[in-house]
Amino acid sequence: MIEAVIFDIDGTIVDSVDLHARAWQAAFAKFGKEIPLHKIRRQIGKGADQLLPALLSKQAIDEYGKELDEYRAELFKKEYLPRVKGFPKVRELFQRIKQDNKRIALASSAKADELGTYKKIAQVGDLIESETSSEDAAKSNPYPDIFEAALQQLPGINLDKVIVVGDTPYDAEAAAGANLQTIGLLCGGWKEPSLRRAGCIAVYKNPAHLLAHYRQSPLV
Repeated sequence: MIEAVIFDIDGTIVDSVDLHARAWQAAFAKFGKEIPLHKIRRQIGKGADQLLPALLSKQAIDEYGKELDEYRAELFKKEYLPRVKGFPKVRELFQRIKQDNKRIALASSAKADELGTYKKIAQVGDLIESETSSEDAAKSNPYPDIFEAALQQLPGINLDKVIVVGDTPYDAEAAAGANLQTIGLLCGGWKEPSLRRAGCIAVYKNPAHLLAHYRQSPLV
């Protein structure tokens, strides 16, 4: 029986993937790099430490990568974060999980100062036990650091009694690196075959769909 559920945030409980991609695209353009939105979107789910090397040369990263990331972070908070919406039925899903006396944690590549806003948007702040952000990990997804940090905040639970819910292959790969299984959601924009290939043991459309099939899902 599952005793704890670790949720990713962006694209999993809040509808923010396109907004993150647009903020990155604007930041790249600010530094003279015109990158198609679809290429950036496929990297969302990674932190800047993994996203930038996928899209820029090492020379460019060394030259202005830190400045670009800082500009992007401020731009996102100012212009895009206020437009983020929560997916339907997230709170109800969390309440259902809590009814079964399971523990809930959040684990995300997002910056720590964004997490408070996300919890308010998703209306789950009173339902979670712990949270980890990019500041808690040396490397972001697809490395396992963030999920390993989340596990440290859930002491006393065997790994086979913890499951991750995420929306990208990077979530599943990172979870597997921490010896955890993953439920995939399609609401972040990835297709089911990609999530399955990355290791997701079940795939649902969105939090509402997972809630509707809760009793038949790996959450129990």
